[in-house]
Amino acid sequence: MSKQNWLVVPTPRTLTALTLISLGLVAGCKKEDAGKAATPSGGSATSDKPAGKDTPGVTATEIKIGQSMPYSGPASAYGTIGKGDQAYFKMVNAKGGIKGRKINLISLDDGYAPPKAVENTRKLVESDGVAFIFNSLGTANVTAVQQYLNDKKVPQLFVATGADKWANPEKFPWTMGWQPSYRVEATIYARYLKQEKPAAKVCVIYQNDDFGKDYLAGLQDGFGADYAKVVIKTASYEVSDPTVDSQLVTLQGAGCDTLVTAATPKFAAQTIRKIFDLGWKPFHILSNVSVSITSVLKPAGLDKSVGIITGAYLKDPNDPALASDPGMVEFRAWAKEWAPELDANDANLLFAYSVSMTITKVLEQCGDDLSRENIMKQAASLTKFAVPTAPAGIEINTGATDFRPFSQMQLAKFNGTSFEPFGAVLSAD
Repeated sequence: MSKQNWLVVPTPRTLTALTLISLGLVAGCKKEDAGKAATPSGGSATSDKPAGKDTPGVTATEIKIGQSMPYSGPASAYGTIGKGDQAYFKMVNAKGGIKGRKINLISLDDGYAPPKAVENTRKLVESDGVAFIFNSLGTANVTAVQQYLNDKKVPQLFVATGADKWANPEKFPWTMGWQPSYRVEATIYARYLKQEKPAAKVCVIYQNDDFGKDYLAGLQDGFGADYAKVVIKTASYEVSDPTVDSQLVTLQGAGCDTLVTAATPKFAAQTIRKIFDLGWKPFHILSNVSVSITSVLKPAGLDKSVGIITGAYLKDPNDPALASDPGMVEFRAWAKEWAPELDANDANLLFAYSVSMTITKVLEQCGDDLSRENIMKQAASLTKFAVPTAPAGIEINTGATDFRPFSQMQLAKFNGTSFEPFGAVLSAD
């Protein structure tokens, strides 16, 4: 296959985000095409309901949406996502908006703290009167408001976290993720190791929350009956821990030759530095929410990061081989004009650009019916929608019973400058 590079983004425990690959699937990891909504991608709603009728946040000139984002605190690196979302909508508005309506994104800082995310979300819904919540970040934060938003029947769309539980339309019909889920990502890693490193002795360091536990579940799915034999040691950490040094010393002592790191950026960077300092050289697989070269690998040391493997569902903005790639040329032109203060090499910015492009597609499909019901229906009616920043062959598909936009990934290895893809596009289906 032609050389391309992909990146990931953000976001665990609360995070997650973000832009290499976290495929999202629950236990069977199987898409149910039979449940696809009737309206195809590119189509528009056929309802005669006047646009914005009875929909808070929608007027003849505006679509008001809300977001809670960690612009401060331990996950502030992800703040670039919120800033990128705002920059994308500025471009959309400058081009006429959505059928003449300007998108007004109200993005509030939660410091990566669930109580603040709850406060922000209630304000956005009850005081600001937004039409829906878009791309709020962090598993714990999104979880804290999921029931509230579903009770209120407010769409909670394309949350910036790869937790597997966002794909549960029966219980939470108003919530949908975007990036591949952590569980699916881990399942694919396990399947790869079974095939390419069948004698691997695997250790796992993971965040002690839904984010990390989804990775363990995915590894169990992928290794199956061999899990207990292959995964010889695991170690968890809390978001409040100052470092993960002691956990890594313990894992090294267990005799592992392969390390799977399910960590947010701060702890991922610590892990990379510490295993280097220990002189430990495991085959290192890193969660795609923490592969930003700008936010993770550079702070950890590019030389210390060489050889890291991850999964990607978006291209790598640092890959020189993509300098003339049409999708990346378009992205860089956008970043230069609309987000000049942000780093175009940051995977978090590419994530923002790509997810904002997706919600724009959804709003365009709504036609003249911008009711909350139809916004949710159109989000669940995307068919073979390919953002130009995704590797060839990776598409977004959703349906009434399929709330997992991405279910494919491309493995890639860091070469000191960028992530170089290898092998075929893999699926957890």
